[in-house]
Amino acid sequence: MTTALITGATAGIGAAFARRLAADGHDLVLVARDTKRLREQATELHDRHGIEAEVLTADLATGAGIDAVAARLGERRKPVDLLINNAGFGNKGRFLEVSMADELTMLRVHCEAVLKLTSAAAEAMRERGRGGVVNVASVAAFLPRGTYGASKAWVVQFTQGVAKDLAGSGVRLMALCPGFVRTEFHQRAGMGTDNIPGWMWLDADKVVAAALSDLARGKTLSIPDPRYKTLMGAAKLVPRGILSGLSSRTGRKYGPQ
Repeated sequence: MTTALITGATAGIGAAFARRLAADGHDLVLVARDTKRLREQATELHDRHGIEAEVLTADLATGAGIDAVAARLGERRKPVDLLINNAGFGNKGRFLEVSMADELTMLRVHCEAVLKLTSAAAEAMRERGRGGVVNVASVAAFLPRGTYGASKAWVVQFTQGVAKDLAGSGVRLMALCPGFVRTEFHQRAGMGTDNIPGWMWLDADKVVAAALSDLARGKTLSIPDPRYKTLMGAAKLVPRGILSGLSSRTGRKYGPQ
């Protein structure tokens, strides 16, 4: 039986990964900031699927939190076979409307944590000759949309670059780029969602199913829905300057309110 470690495990895409992997028989290491919620989730998954669910309380906005998760990933006696770097958040407001402290916290969670945790996991996995890492990004990675989009673009480029470096080692890496997903993400950021068209919303469980299928097929990038594949394909054909304007107007229409 293999073990998967999931950051941001208690809600949204992270919780969907936990449900699916537990149902498939994987033991879990669940990482988030809320110990009570983690323990409730671990108990539910253990009782429903008979798997072992370990709880690790950690705040990835802190160096201590990142180090704690990295140390768990590096344990050789209880190896982690699959890492899901899912923890993330959004900031409400345009550039200069968001505090520099919040911008830097986003970069720490989206970039520094992903870098260090991927490194810790991949090193241990390479020694064993097997393992997988899924770094959750966003279709915002392909659009010029401030710090959030830039941080997710870094996740995509980093993941695909490392995937090339580790080719043939038995360690697979993939960046997952969903669109709008019905989770707590927007509520936590104080963002309104009433103006987002229904067709743009994705189901978290279906996103996870598509992601795991793509990982098994060796893909390094997963855009888990035909609608968003089409949109991102079209975006590649639009000149960068025009795309920036469209992205800005779309962000004001469908983004934070």
